[in-house]
Amino acid sequence: MDDLQTAKPGIVRRIVAFPLTLMIVEFLAIAVAASAATVGLKGLSTQGTAGYFLGGLGVAVLAILVYLACVRWIERTPNHDLPLATMGKDLPLGLLAGGSLFTLMTGIVALLGGFTVDRVNGIGALWAMLAMAVTSGTIEELLFRGILLRHIEAMLGTWAALAITSALFGVAHLANPGASLFAAFAIAMEAGILLGAAYLWKRRLWIPIGIHAAWNFTQGWVFSVPVSGGKAPEGLLVTTREGPDWLTGGAFGLEASVIAMLVATAAGLFLLVRVVGQGGIRPPMWMRR
Repeated sequence: MDDLQTAKPGIVRRIVAFPLTLMIVEFLAIAVAASAATVGLKGLSTQGTAGYFLGGLGVAVLAILVYLACVRWIERTPNHDLPLATMGKDLPLGLLAGGSLFTLMTGIVALLGGFTVDRVNGIGALWAMLAMAVTSGTIEELLFRGILLRHIEAMLGTWAALAITSALFGVAHLANPGASLFAAFAIAMEAGILLGAAYLWKRRLWIPIGIHAAWNFTQGWVFSVPVSGGKAPEGLLVTTREGPDWLTGGAFGLEASVIAMLVATAAGLFLLVRVVGQGGIRPPMWMRR
């Protein structure tokens, strides 16, 4: 009986449970499920309606369920990343932090003469912006922090995982309209470090999901600024950006502003100091017993 309890898993199970295998399988599972659901949402719902937002919320919930299924039945580990018990305090904290950081950064750009509010527009594209914020904040955090950062950390350690996922997050935005090498670098620094540190701080995903969603919603709907490139959305405020690209972010939006990079990166480094202080830095797998 003791021999059965202490027996090592078979070779197939060890391969499946290896972090690199888990990373590939889980990334593909969520990416495929979310992509298919997003296509269905666009086909079934009219953008700009409350139904479109509810559909986007459904896509986000589906992605979370796929993630939890992978953790439960493929990894065979408890759900530490998305516990319902902490959602009520973690998610509002993340939402408050994301909205506040983008508002602070925008205020600094305005004080430097690069941003003005012309008038109040009204409800604008509220439902579309809510859907975008919920889906992008949830799916991208599941992929980059829940899967990539967590499994790379298990193999290469915390510092390598944070550096690699930050770089990958920046590179992923190079395909966006209005992107540049500096924009990708800014995203890697401000979002990669901040969101990675937010996950490492509590080892839960609700806070980075909240930060990511509120950051996107605040820039897109509140300030009518392009979200990672593209056309400026019709938001609550009619605004104007004028000045050099280093200040305004150019066609990519305020995310590519030096001010945004400094503000968000500083917040990320603040969280990283807390992570280090609480002993949250893990070594590579070959240094662990």
